[in-house]
Amino acid sequence: MFADDALSDDKFLCGRLRLLQPVKGYRAATDPVLLAAACPAESGQSVLDLGCGAGAAGLCLGLRVPGLALAGLELQPAYADLARRNADRNGIPVEVHEGDLNRIPAALRRDFDHVIANPPYYPAGGSPSPVAARARAMQVDTPLSAWVAAATRRLRPGGWLTLICGADGLPGVLAALAPKLGSCSVLPLAAREGRPALRILLRARKGGRAPFRLLSPFVIHQGAAHDGDRESYTPAANAVLRDGADLSAAFG
Repeated sequence: MFADDALSDDKFLCGRLRLLQPVKGYRAATDPVLLAAACPAESGQSVLDLGCGAGAAGLCLGLRVPGLALAGLELQPAYADLARRNADRNGIPVEVHEGDLNRIPAALRRDFDHVIANPPYYPAGGSPSPVAARARAMQVDTPLSAWVAAATRRLRPGGWLTLICGADGLPGVLAALAPKLGSCSVLPLAAREGRPALRILLRARKGGRAPFRLLSPFVIHQGAAHDGDRESYTPAANAVLRDGADLSAAFG
């Protein structure tokens, strides 16, 4: 487990959520906030966060939508412990279990209304982080198809998968959806207007039959380049990343 002096206390959503995170290791940034904003969960529904880490995505979602039955699965015990601590300190109940998504613990073998996932998307090889926990959280070990398959098994009929990953992982995710997931919409995430989208948000429905939709890009920053210390989020990104707004409108 992480020692207290190895943790930072970080603010999310303008301080409405506070997360303990390792000073050295995988640290949540914008991806889990965007993921939570894109999930169309409603109060009273159940949500499973695959690879929940320290709990950022599930807790952001729980803050926006009170009354959810939240659960998380995390491979690394130290991060699972952090997720429990973060849930307790923010007053948002989350059932966190340790385990591999290819062998989901018996306690989570039930149907969920939603599954959310932020899989690692940096390719293995190259120069991994010297911090083993960070490398494991960020570099691809389990293929994206396995994440989709695990999510599909846990979704009830009509349930939704919401996933964020690198744009280069999109072909693999799309190939893994059939035959059980459909009604797929993809929202490209562009750092700035006119820049290639390096990440995507995807939503797909179990049993869905609607046509595939590629949506207009969601632009994160204003301007052509970073301008010193000035705030550069677009109004839409600011609403999501600072105010916890719902991204569902972007999906139509």
